[in-house]
Amino acid sequence: MREGTRGLLAAKVQQLPHSPGVYLFKDEQGKVIYVGKARDLRQRVRSYFQKPALHSPRLIALVENISTFTYIVTDSEGEAFVLESNLIKEYSPRYNVQFKDDKHYPYLRLNMEEPFPWLEVARRIEGKGYRYFGPYSNAGAMRDTMKLIKKLFPLRSCRQQLKEGEAKGRPCLNYQIKRCLAPCRGSLPEHEYALVLEQVILFLEGRQSYLLKKMEKDMAAAAKALEFEKAARLRDRYYSLQRLMERQKAVTADLKDRDVIALVELPGGFSVGLFRVRRGKLLGAENFVPRGTEGAEAGEIMKEFLRHYYDTAASIPGELLLSHMPAEKELLEKWLQEKRENKKVRMRVPVRGEKKALLELVKKNTLLYAQHEQEHSLRQEHSLEELRELLGLPEPPQRIEGYDISHLAGQGTVGSMVVFLQGEPWKEGYRRFKIRTAAPADDYAALTEVLRRRFDNSKLPLPSLILLDGGRGQLSSALNILEEKGLSHLPLVALAKEREQIFLPQRRAPLNLPASHPALKLLQQVRDEAHRFALSLSRELVQKSSLSSFLESVPGIGPVRRKALLEHFEGMEALAEASLEEIKSVRAVDSASAERLYRELHQEI
Repeated sequence: MREGTRGLLAAKVQQLPHSPGVYLFKDEQGKVIYVGKARDLRQRVRSYFQKPALHSPRLIALVENISTFTYIVTDSEGEAFVLESNLIKEYSPRYNVQFKDDKHYPYLRLNMEEPFPWLEVARRIEGKGYRYFGPYSNAGAMRDTMKLIKKLFPLRSCRQQLKEGEAKGRPCLNYQIKRCLAPCRGSLPEHEYALVLEQVILFLEGRQSYLLKKMEKDMAAAAKALEFEKAARLRDRYYSLQRLMERQKAVTADLKDRDVIALVELPGGFSVGLFRVRRGKLLGAENFVPRGTEGAEAGEIMKEFLRHYYDTAASIPGELLLSHMPAEKELLEKWLQEKRENKKVRMRVPVRGEKKALLELVKKNTLLYAQHEQEHSLRQEHSLEELRELLGLPEPPQRIEGYDISHLAGQGTVGSMVVFLQGEPWKEGYRRFKIRTAAPADDYAALTEVLRRRFDNSKLPLPSLILLDGGRGQLSSALNILEEKGLSHLPLVALAKEREQIFLPQRRAPLNLPASHPALKLLQQVRDEAHRFALSLSRELVQKSSLSSFLESVPGIGPVRRKALLEHFEGMEALAEASLEEIKSVRAVDSASAERLYRELHQEI
């Protein structure tokens, strides 16, 4: 920091009020590099510029990069605490401890304003009327939970607009295999569906013991009312849930709800692990990796984790067992209590007994997870370095774009672009292209179209490496486009499936690497992901095309009705299974057209 800048900042500090609020430090480019809160703004900000020799290396680096600052006055320190959290999320400042943005962690949710709600995945909390569960840091574990719920509880999975007493056609296969109560029949009372919905909510809240007792009462009531089929269904669900609970690990004897959170320090970073314990049983484990922790104290990292996680968590238990007491504990407890609708939240760092043993178990699991992640990261770095050396690149390719063309018997030709950042898939960057100009089954022309459209988009950053699924022909097509766009300097490689040969622009013979070579494995991962992504769209288009062709042949089905039917049905198979009533329920399709379509369809079949 220049002396002139230091003097200007010192003068500006003297103008700050002795009030609670939030301050934002900015660098020379005007970018926010740190957000903090204070009970007394002048006193807190002035402390950064006094006795720099006593500062930590992290704080010294921060102060050296401050060019100016702004501030916002609040009515209380509690308000400043909440505002600070929101501003950190908005600006992602370099010197704040942060966790992965909440929008990337999925939730499970139910739309409670629907007469017959379904369970779905959501990426953020939005709107009123929804009931959320999560967030889940492990999307795989969340999908497993979804599968288990579908197996145990017959909620519907379709998204039709349904009302009690209003039939929407013939029930689907899920009804036949007893995986859905089929409210689409129109004969299912809302209150009967609500009983299953309540069971799903209790299950997701971790209240399985209470759920079992309730199911016992419902079974007895159904049997007493001579509803033996309903009682049998409840009995089967009861025993399935009971078997599941027997496999769950009991970790405390007191049957309380709590979260157990451990912070583990490793060379080069920290990792946070969380166990969700409900009624004394372990229901789930999550892992989180913070960034911007260089030189930060454990209490500060724990504070930011608690603020990050519980800001959007669907539920907060009454007790948190922690490996480190967080900074600003009182503010955190007050904030958590408000979010828990004024129910007290107690934070403890256990020192003995089963709670200490449980915390040690979390630490052990967190350490193993962090070590696994570090090993994976090192393998990816090694693969990128091997790729750099193999291709003669100036540095490891940070952004790899993989391309593939896919079609089914010449139909539904599409192109895909996948993006790998630092060797990992970055799905937000994926793109799919419906081929507009290339002839069917002309892969070279299709690839040319895809690359031209991709590089016409100046908003996307240029790749460090382009990977094509194919051989010399695909390579030549791509080279022509890159020369046309003035991008012939971009590194380019093609990987052929049959012999896993690598083709390079300036090399006649293909490269043949051992199957275990790290660079080849990374290229294969990108190539296979591009192929999977393209194939999924190609299948969708062929299915839609088949349905569209059939609809065009039916008299009285014009463009408006055809579009409505294509939006409602996924393909010929779905339309063939539909009843006349379901076809009539489609928007823009009148009774006469529906009957004509139904006759034509079943003659065709």
